[in-house]
Amino acid sequence: MPELELLRPDHAPALLAFERENRAYFAASIPDRGDDYFHRFDERHRALLAEQEAGLCYFHLLVGTEGEVLGRVNLVDVADGCAELGYRIAERAAGQGLATGAVRTMCDLAADRYGLTVLRAETTLDNAASRTVLARTGFTVVGETELDGRPGLSYRREIARP
Repeated sequence: MPELELLRPDHAPALLAFERENRAYFAASIPDRGDDYFHRFDERHRALLAEQEAGLCYFHLLVGTEGEVLGRVNLVDVADGCAELGYRIAERAAGQGLATGAVRTMCDLAADRYGLTVLRAETTLDNAASRTVLARTGFTVVGETELDGRPGLSYRREIARP
């Protein structure tokens, strides 16, 4: 069963492989990271770890039994008990309920480990899979937005702290 793991330095090779293998798949529904992301991956990875260490963001990987990255689930812009949720699942793992399970787990972690009370998320209108995951995990639509020039929706979920 895949597990959510907090991003570590040794995740870099598997994470880069995940991003490369799924680049075209992701670009069909979310903005592409661009070539610079891949050319400067090691530098970016170190910067993410520094942001995480400072408590500004929490980056998690959904890791399979062979150590392969099957997805990412991140909490960014952490402040005042709130954070923005973002996630992406590998094409080969899509449609198996992994995103729904990982987002549910992240909601629990956000409350229990990170002390958060509200999560926000956004997705484009044409990303039906992401809209379904957010609905299944208790997020509600709170408004309209635009993402990279595409119409989208903003979501919010209150999360309970223990």
